[in-house]
Amino acid sequence: MGGVSDASLPPLPSSDRTDAAARLREALLGASFTADGLLDLLGAPAYAALARSETVPALRATRGDTPLELLVRLFLLQQPVPRAGLDGVLPVDVCLESGWLRPVGGDTLAATVDVRPYGGSDGEDWFVVSDLGCAVGGAGGIGSRDAGVVLGVGGASMTLAGITVRTPVDSALDVGTGSGIQALHAARHATRVTATDVNPRALHITALTLALSGVPAAGLREGSLFAPLRDDETYDLIVSNPPFVISPGARLTYRDGGMGGDDLCRTLVQQAGRRLNGGGYAQFLANWQHVEGEDWQDRLRSWVPRGCDAWIVQREVQDVTQYAELWLRDAGDHRGDEAEYRARYDAWLDEFEARGVKAVGFGWITLRRSDAAVPSVTVEEWPHPVEQPLGDTVRAHFDRLDYLRSHDDAALLEARFALAPEVVQEQVGLPGAEDPEHVVLRQNRGMRRATKVDTIGAGFAGVCDGTMTAGRILDAIAQLLGEDPVLLRDRTPAQIRLLVEQGFLDPVD
Repeated sequence: MGGVSDASLPPLPSSDRTDAAARLREALLGASFTADGLLDLLGAPAYAALARSETVPALRATRGDTPLELLVRLFLLQQPVPRAGLDGVLPVDVCLESGWLRPVGGDTLAATVDVRPYGGSDGEDWFVVSDLGCAVGGAGGIGSRDAGVVLGVGGASMTLAGITVRTPVDSALDVGTGSGIQALHAARHATRVTATDVNPRALHITALTLALSGVPAAGLREGSLFAPLRDDETYDLIVSNPPFVISPGARLTYRDGGMGGDDLCRTLVQQAGRRLNGGGYAQFLANWQHVEGEDWQDRLRSWVPRGCDAWIVQREVQDVTQYAELWLRDAGDHRGDEAEYRARYDAWLDEFEARGVKAVGFGWITLRRSDAAVPSVTVEEWPHPVEQPLGDTVRAHFDRLDYLRSHDDAALLEARFALAPEVVQEQVGLPGAEDPEHVVLRQNRGMRRATKVDTIGAGFAGVCDGTMTAGRILDAIAQLLGEDPVLLRDRTPAQIRLLVEQGFLDPVD
């Protein structure tokens, strides 16, 4: 991946003027230009429409001249605003000198960047800076003209922020930081944050995001993936929402990796292992190819670096035509010249055909450095709704792996378990039937898993309250059902392991 410098993009505010950013932040907060303030002003329908790149409802809701309405039009909706309305609301002269505002004729001012209020998970009032036209609903097609454009908050970046483990750490690394959203979150629980990006404009914007959010500056380094790091540099947490789109070429820096197929995501995952401290996590979003004659799960297992446990979740799969259309529309190509659109579509399909790719998967990859003798690698498909944030769920998954790894079947039978508090039991069968066809355990939180269990599994889970060992519970079930307790003890630990691994049962010792 090479560096990007696009002279067609407008100048950015000065990243050295932290005093200007601090004064602007104070003014924005004073006018309630926050995530909560926006929701109160716009109402839920207009607020939700912004995520779909629809600004008309928000424009209709901000036709007045209150300070908040003026700021929404100026920084979020990219509308020129008379200076007379901004005097007394913003430090206008400071914003002009430092480049946050520019005159656009007469006595009218416009913003030089998008600024979107963004609420932290603990109620922080943050602001994410991005290129013009990128704060609302993604690129909206401007990427097709400006390769080095830097996007703001999107669904992918919020997903990654939600699944990231948030335990206090000494050091965190954000690879491919973009507008700095992951670095912003990491600053809450990491003593030292480093952010890298191949695009120098992204590093500049990250500095603006952190300064305007009142967050300590991160160490910013230009370069591809881990190239900007010293050979001996390691971290407790690594996060990345990389340019994972599998495309012919690297036309758009914010999304196209510039390596063939899914090589960028594979390289990122494989190289992360040696950059992790013991017990550290690396968490990524990624795309991967489904290749004819190859098991996609085996493909992903081959990516996992030595010394790491892994949990890989495929959230979505698209055939190659759906995938090409999605990203052509993302760049706005469908609104341009039809012949050019067809040629680009053909190029995508040619690329997939040459590689034998039939579909593309999307999902989450989490590594944890364990240096276990036998690492645990879980690759699964889970396209169903989940409850964000999932950081605690991810951490608990790996804690359970440690527990199971340290308990053989004999130790498991001597252990005590409790049914997780969010789990309910459902019995499924024909109306009026004496016995259900099957029993389902269902989680109402986190991953919201559901699993079928047999009579033994249902009875065992229902009795687990942390007071009796697993072996004693099985002995009681055997006596109740007239089964051999020795045989029951022999065959049940595998089912107990699965229920613990998937979070239906919690160890209590």
